[in-house]
Amino acid sequence: MTTTNLLDAERRRFNRWALAPSLIILFVIAALPALYLLAASLTPFQLVNPGSATDFSAPFRNYRLLPGDPRFVNSLIVQAKLSFWGVLFQVLLGLLLALLLNAQSRFIEFTRTFFLIPMVLPPIVVGVIWKLIYTPDISPLYYAAGLLNFTMPALTSSVNFALTAIIIADTWEWFPFTFLMVLAALQTIPEEYSEAALMDGAGRLQIFFHVTLPFIAPILTISAMFRLIDSVKAFPLIFLLTGGGPGSVTEVTNYYAYLMAFDFNEIGYSSAITIVMLVLVVIVSLGVMWMGRNREALT
Repeated sequence: MTTTNLLDAERRRFNRWALAPSLIILFVIAALPALYLLAASLTPFQLVNPGSATDFSAPFRNYRLLPGDPRFVNSLIVQAKLSFWGVLFQVLLGLLLALLLNAQSRFIEFTRTFFLIPMVLPPIVVGVIWKLIYTPDISPLYYAAGLLNFTMPALTSSVNFALTAIIIADTWEWFPFTFLMVLAALQTIPEEYSEAALMDGAGRLQIFFHVTLPFIAPILTISAMFRLIDSVKAFPLIFLLTGGGPGSVTEVTNYYAYLMAFDFNEIGYSSAITIVMLVLVVIVSLGVMWMGRNREALT
């Protein structure tokens, strides 16, 4: 074996040993809880009956019950509505602001920083802010509506507006993510392309659709994918603002799983709900990635 081969072998061995602690920690933190969740989903585990945690006599019982559970099916529909409209508005609002603030000046740089504030706030703080906004007795929104002689319903306790209230709060919190990514993409577009299009007589809309949009389309896809994955984590907003109500209007899948685990002590059933939700998120994310890679073939 040559000296070069020996050095390569030593380098690979060193890399394996260097990565081992990180991989072990990652396995303990991420993989073990996931495996335990999967195992729990195959049991009728209840907190009041600890022995049921090791009962694998009917491993698919929980999964067979899910399609016939109207509350679970409703939670999937509510989650789909929240994810679709939330991600759509976040991408559109982030894109619009990025286009408006894609310029170099101190005032615009300050304005950009201002728009990033919602994203860096802790989720619990965002929930408290919108709790104040949606509380009629102390809300500046309701006070302004009163000055205009406009009567507003209690948004978070209205069957017709509760989910919309959650979507608005979630959009406000996370549109800066899309804004930041699209703004970075816009600043990498060579100015020569836009200048050449202007010289050829193209208008602003034509430049956007034929020059700007093709450049930022991959970033929009990535942003939508990340936000779609994160949209299932709107738990703090729902917990603080509506508690899943009124009725089950804002009861998304992870909130229903929480209720089953900690209000009804059905740990096994709650685990099965969580596993199904995880699988659906992975499938939807792969679908978004496929559409992003094959967008030219789809158009």
